[in-house]
Amino acid sequence: MKRHMEDILFGILFFFMDTWPIWTLIICVSLAWSFWMRYLNRKFIENIKWVLLEVRIPKEVFKSPFAMEMVIANALTQSGGVGTWVQRYWLGNVLNWFSLEIVSTEGNVRFFIRTSKNFKMIIENQLYAQYPQAEITEVDDYVIPVMASMNKEPWSLFGANFILSKEDVFPIKTYVDYNLDQAPEKLDQEQIIDPITPVIEFLGSMRPGEHLWIQIMVRVATKRYLKPGNWFKKGDWKDEGKDVIKKLKEEYGGTEEKPKQMTEIQRQTLSALEKSMLKPGFDTGIRTMYLAKKESFDAFRIGAMLGAFKQYNSGFLNGFKPTNTTGFDYPWQDPTGRRARALKQEMFDAYIRRSYFYEPYKMDPFVLNSEELATIFHLPGAVSETPQLKRIESTKSEPPTNLPL
Repeated sequence: MKRHMEDILFGILFFFMDTWPIWTLIICVSLAWSFWMRYLNRKFIENIKWVLLEVRIPKEVFKSPFAMEMVIANALTQSGGVGTWVQRYWLGNVLNWFSLEIVSTEGNVRFFIRTSKNFKMIIENQLYAQYPQAEITEVDDYVIPVMASMNKEPWSLFGANFILSKEDVFPIKTYVDYNLDQAPEKLDQEQIIDPITPVIEFLGSMRPGEHLWIQIMVRVATKRYLKPGNWFKKGDWKDEGKDVIKKLKEEYGGTEEKPKQMTEIQRQTLSALEKSMLKPGFDTGIRTMYLAKKESFDAFRIGAMLGAFKQYNSGFLNGFKPTNTTGFDYPWQDPTGRRARALKQEMFDAYIRRSYFYEPYKMDPFVLNSEELATIFHLPGAVSETPQLKRIESTKSEPPTNLPL
């Protein structure tokens, strides 16, 4: 038996020795292709014209988060021209992405959407269709004055990314679970719980010199799931979801010989997974950052920032958890502080570039469907009474139809 194994190993070794020119060529061609595509993609991304849109909230929002879900489903599904091999492999086009941002500048809370200039009109039209009383204006990037101040005086910052605690198909707790899918006039205003309110309240608590930024990167869901037993064909998040559901049904229901009675939680889990896949999915990355002038930096803010998404967590489904923080748990992990400074610089640079899906700060995204995205990013109604939340004081109306020509 030992002799037989040695013969097999020597046979494999001699095979690679005899065919090394072929393997070397394959490796070199693969590396050259990878570098070429990275060059084309980077060149394409550098030429994108970006705009930052501020969405000013009406004084009264009589819309459920479903209105924002409609905006997301209709406006953020723009791929940006990657339908042909010429666009992908010759021009270097990449899937278009958007950044949904909720920002506190010394306690003043604002909503932004960063987009390619090509899709500015589409986003404005969809927002006005759902929120006709809102105001949408193109503004300068709010990071610019912070960067200028950092060059003059010392600042401190802490950043983190968020990921899901389970597979993508498991949904988080959404506005539907909070009964916000019902018509606002049918709800008791005193009993309405909007899950975005704690986030707004926390952002509104920032003091002079403090800034807290939340960035939600979004693009149409891509095929990243490697199907079991097939190394060459990739599936999307719904393919993964089907496999997860199949395994859970086998686990919960048992076999034909030994069937098991499902519990109510197990039935609800399967129902939630199947419902989740009915909505369009988006590759998502969430990044948060707390920045302040050195004398204003409050380390106690960090814990609240890392727990800002707890209200979206479901006990038996899915939830958010922080990762890739810019700090370390123990002093011996970074005795000189050099690693932490490098992490903070990278996090800050990734934020201002809105880089997540592609180089230079490429990370693994997770999938949220349109309902989940609308839950964590929507225009809050009157239930959110944070005084620092900027709202439009006056309402707009259409001109009368009987004006003289």
